Amino acid sequence: MAEAQKTLLESAGARDPLSPLRLSNKTLVLEIDGLRKVFTNNGLKVEVLKDLKCSIYSGEIVGVVGASGVGKTTFLHILGTLDCPTSGKVLHFGEDVFSWNDTKLSRFRNEELGFVFQFHHLLPEFSALENVMMPCFVAGESRPKAREMAKDILAEIGLEKRFDHRIGQLSGGEQQRVALARAMIRKPRLLLADEPTGNLDEKTGEKTAKLIFTLNRRYGTTVVVVTHNLALASRMDRCIGLAEGRAVELNASELKDSGVGRIS
Repeated sequence: MAEAQKTLLESAGARDPLSPLRLSNKTLVLEIDGLRKVFTNNGLKVEVLKDLKCSIYSGEIVGVVGASGVGKTTFLHILGTLDCPTSGKVLHFGEDVFSWNDTKLSRFRNEELGFVFQFHHLLPEFSALENVMMPCFVAGESRPKAREMAKDILAEIGLEKRFDHRIGQLSGGEQQRVALARAMIRKPRLLLADEPTGNLDEKTGEKTAKLIFTLNRRYGTTVVVVTHNLALASRMDRCIGLAEGRAVELNASELKDSGVGRIS
C-alpha cells in the first residue's frame, strides 16, 4: 500500500488540487495551503497531515479518499472546525475562522456547516422530529418554528410517517436519513460527510448517496465526502486523494490505487 501511495503521488504530482482548473468562475468555499496536523502520543510526535494543499468551490461534491489511517477523518474534522490545524492556512469562505474566539466559531459551525457521520450520533431518547430540531434550538429558534422546519425537511426526504418514532424504531437507512435532515435543516453552505454509507448495506447506501446528490442539486450545498465506496467516489465532481499526508487530485482510473474499495 505504501508503494502504491508513493506511485500515486508521483503520477498525480502535476495536478495540484489547489489550482482553480475548470472551477475558476465559482466561489471559493475552502482554501487550504500548507496544512499540517501533528499529534503527540506518549511524547512521540506523529505528523498526520503535512503541507496539504487543496481548494473546494461552491456547489461541488468532492470525495476525499485514501487508505485507512492516512488522515481523512482528521482532515474532515479540521474542515468542520472540530479540530485545529497545527500550522498552515485554512480559510472558510475567505475567512480565517481559526483566529476567532470559541463563541464566534461555534455560531459559524451551527449556521454554515452540516455534519453526517458513519454512525449517526442521534439521541435515542428523542423522536426523529426532535433530533432534527436540535440545531434550531442551538440557534435560538422558537419551538414552533423548529418543529415546522424539521417537519418540512423530514417530509422532503420521505420520512413524513416517522416524525414521532424513536431512533431505535427506525431502520439503519432511516436513521441515516434523519441524520442528513438534521445536518441540512438550517440549509448550511457546506456539508461534511464521513463515510455516510459505510455502515449501510449496498441498497440502503445507494439510497443515501442519491439523497446527498439530490440535496446538493436542490440547495447548491457544497459537499465534502470521505468514502471508501468506489461507486460513490466515481460519481463525485472531483476526488482528492490523501497519501503520505498530502493531497492529490485523482482521475477515476486512479481511485483503486488510492485505497478506495478497501476497508483496511
